[in-house]
Amino acid sequence: MLNILTRKTSSLFQSIALSITLALSLCLLPLSATTYAQAPPQENQALLLSINGAIGPAVSDYVGKGLERADNENFTLIILQMDTPGGLDSAMRSIIKKILASPIPIVSHVWPEGSRAASAGTYILYASHVAAMAPATNLGAATPVSIGGLPSLPNPGSQPGEESEGEGSPKIPATDPMKAKVLNDATAYIKSLAARHNRNEEWAEQAVRESVSLTATEALELNVIDLMASDIDDLLEQLNGRTIPMDTGQVRLNTEQMKIIRHDPDWRDRLLAAISDPNIAYILLLVGIYGLIFEATHPGALLPGIVGAIALLLAFYTFQILPVNYAGLGLLLLGLALMVAEVFAPSFGVLGLGGIAAFVFGSIILVQDEQLRISLHLIASTALSSAAFIFWLTTRIYRLRRQRVRTGSEELTNLIVRASNDFTGHGWVLVHGESWQAQSTTPIHKNQQVRIVNRDGLYLQVEPLNKSQHKEP
Repeated sequence: MLNILTRKTSSLFQSIALSITLALSLCLLPLSATTYAQAPPQENQALLLSINGAIGPAVSDYVGKGLERADNENFTLIILQMDTPGGLDSAMRSIIKKILASPIPIVSHVWPEGSRAASAGTYILYASHVAAMAPATNLGAATPVSIGGLPSLPNPGSQPGEESEGEGSPKIPATDPMKAKVLNDATAYIKSLAARHNRNEEWAEQAVRESVSLTATEALELNVIDLMASDIDDLLEQLNGRTIPMDTGQVRLNTEQMKIIRHDPDWRDRLLAAISDPNIAYILLLVGIYGLIFEATHPGALLPGIVGAIALLLAFYTFQILPVNYAGLGLLLLGLALMVAEVFAPSFGVLGLGGIAAFVFGSIILVQDEQLRISLHLIASTALSSAAFIFWLTTRIYRLRRQRVRTGSEELTNLIVRASNDFTGHGWVLVHGESWQAQSTTPIHKNQQVRIVNRDGLYLQVEPLNKSQHKEP
């Protein structure tokens, strides 16, 4: 028995180790870097990039590759179309650094109509060499979301000058230096971008401190943007002959009959964008954990372990680039651990219910960014599915424990069988169609019903049937 257990344990660890090794091998395959051959000078060509949705690492990588391509292939202009609610501060700053370092003029255009450049999009618009918006678009609301939410209550006895200025602005008490530091840093950052391109610094500060927004028409009137263009053709027409100050000197744009080349994200950018979605990362985490659990309970299956290990590694990669609340991640993992413990050490739902509660709370607070939060519908559906599984498992175990034993010596005790021959001492009885040797101190007749009293190795102790409690075979 010990040898069998040892072999099973060894097989289990070998399966899990092999699964993780194969997963790491697949995940760490060297990806060839995207390179663009040096092209001869091209006249009147613009590279068109698009940002649609939240700004994250995938968008930053995509924009960086686009700017590199434009430089290598000697494009004369870069157009960055935007429709974004905002995104991660780190990804935004990475994009802005690339824009500021670009030797090619970059025009950011909030397009199509009905789009927005909120939060991080406002910073990128300010950083661009030319800022343009389509009609019926808006920008602003650039307050860092980590200090957003309901206004903080002032301390009793605080003086009027102790809070940030501006009616309607997020109230940052003087006793909360961390939030004040974040707000002041963001304010200084956007003002420096505004000063670089001679745009409205005062409104830029209001966008951060007071979360104000502007329409395209208002932005043009307040010198927040440079142009208002309804489409690409309108934009190129207004850009033609415009002089743009660059680090290397003044650049005069010639956009007449300019050819537009679209730069689409490659498969790596699309994959990174997909797994950077917190909802996808959340699903990958669950698939990974349940895959390893299945591999642990079914050693040698391999496929669940490989899929689970890959999914888990991708989930951890995503979580390390997202603004993850580690207390939330800890609660989520604790919840999963308790639910797994319910499977291996049934507690009639106590561990399972505690695990579901920790799982739900951890999921809700897992991602802090407003634009990148996990869908409550996904959390609810996952929690309900887990609760249904725990309920089914608990009821199943309860029913199994109430059933009588169907195997072993215990199953034979008190069973009523028939004698195969006449005997006193040793004879034969028929049990479930099988002939067993029987012993009895009382004379037994052929076909007489007898009750099994005990089992001694391959012998059954029997006695003639009486009125004692018994069960039929």
